[in-house]
Amino acid sequence: MALQCGIVGLPNVGKSTLFNCLSNAKAQSANFPFCTIEPNVGVITVPDERLNRLAEIVNPQRIVPTTVEIVDIAGLVKGASRGEGLGNKFLANIRETDAIIHVLRCFEDDNITHVDGSVDPVRDKSVIDTELQLKDLETVEARIQRVEKQAKTGGDKQAALLFGVLSRYKEALEQGKSARTVEFDTPDEKKAARELFLLTAKPILYVCNVDEGSAVSGNEHVEAVRKAVADEGAHILVVAAKIESEIAELETYEERQMFLEEIGLKESGVSRLIRAAYALLNLETYFTAGVQEVRAWTYLKGSKAPQCAGVIHTDFEKGFIRAEVIKYEDFVHYGSELAVKEAGKMAVEGKEYVVQDGDIMHFRFNV
Repeated sequence: MALQCGIVGLPNVGKSTLFNCLSNAKAQSANFPFCTIEPNVGVITVPDERLNRLAEIVNPQRIVPTTVEIVDIAGLVKGASRGEGLGNKFLANIRETDAIIHVLRCFEDDNITHVDGSVDPVRDKSVIDTELQLKDLETVEARIQRVEKQAKTGGDKQAALLFGVLSRYKEALEQGKSARTVEFDTPDEKKAARELFLLTAKPILYVCNVDEGSAVSGNEHVEAVRKAVADEGAHILVVAAKIESEIAELETYEERQMFLEEIGLKESGVSRLIRAAYALLNLETYFTAGVQEVRAWTYLKGSKAPQCAGVIHTDFEKGFIRAEVIKYEDFVHYGSELAVKEAGKMAVEGKEYVVQDGDIMHFRFNV
C-alpha cells in the first residue's frame, strides 16, 4: 500500500536530520538551504508492541512488521507558488504525497542559519501555508473558469455541484484559510472535493523540532504553535531531532532505552512520529499469526474483510468465502489459537465485516 507522508518545512528546520533518523535512505544534512533537492523516499518500519507480543506467544520462524513511506521534500521559500527557489519542484513533489508532516523550528542555535534570520515557527508556518494556499487558489480559479458557464445554464447538475465546491474553496483560500478547514455535507460534494487533490486539503501533522532541554515539556515556541493551529484540528508532536540522531547511532535497544530514561522520555520521538504518520494516512493494522510467520498487514481504516484479504493477494479477495477473526486481547489472554477456539472466542465473519485494528485474521477463499 504505497501511501506516502511528505516531510516539508523551510530550509534548515531539521527536516533532513529527522528523515535520517527515520530511514536508512540517508538524506544529506547541511547548514545551507536546498541541501535536499530530489525527494528521498524512506520505507520505514512501524513500531508495534502487539506484533512483538504475538511473536513471543507463537514463536514463529520470522516476524514481518508493517511499513510506512516517508518522503523528504526540498525546502520551500517565500515565492514558491511563483516558482522561486525550488518552488515548482517542491509543489510537484508534495502534490504526489497523501499527507503532510510539517516540521517547524522551535529551537535557538546561533550556529544554524535560519533563512529569515530569526526563530519564529508561527511565521514559518504562515510562509508555507500561504504558498500552498496561493497554488490551490490558482488551481481552483482555473477550474471555476472551465465549469462556471455549464453550472449556471442549469442543465449540468454535476457541473453545478463542482462549481459549488470550488466556490466554497475559493472563499476560504481568499481568506487565508487552508482547504482542509472547509467541510462538506453530502457524499457527492465530498467526492468532488477529494478529486481536486488540493495541496492544503491534505491531512497534516505539525512536528515542533526542539532542543534537548525542551524534549519533554516543550517551550514557548511550541505553545505559540499550539495556539496558531488550534482551529485546524491538527495534531502536534514535539521532537528533538538532534537527540533522535544521537539515539539512532546507538547499537542496541537497551542502550537506546537507557538514553531515553536519562532525559526523561519513555520512548523515542521517532517511534511516536512513525505511528502518528501511519494514523495520519488513515491506516490500521491486522495480523496473521502462525508458526512460519507472524506478520502485520496494513489496510485503510474502514475496509471490509474481502479488501483486507486482497492486501495479502488479489486471489484472496476475488475468491473470498469468509474470515476467521480473533481479537488481539483474546489471543493474548488464552495464549494460542486452539485455546481461543475452545473458549468460543473465534468469530466467523462474511463479506460485510469491517476489519478492526489489531484483529488476527485467517481468510478462507476459493479461486
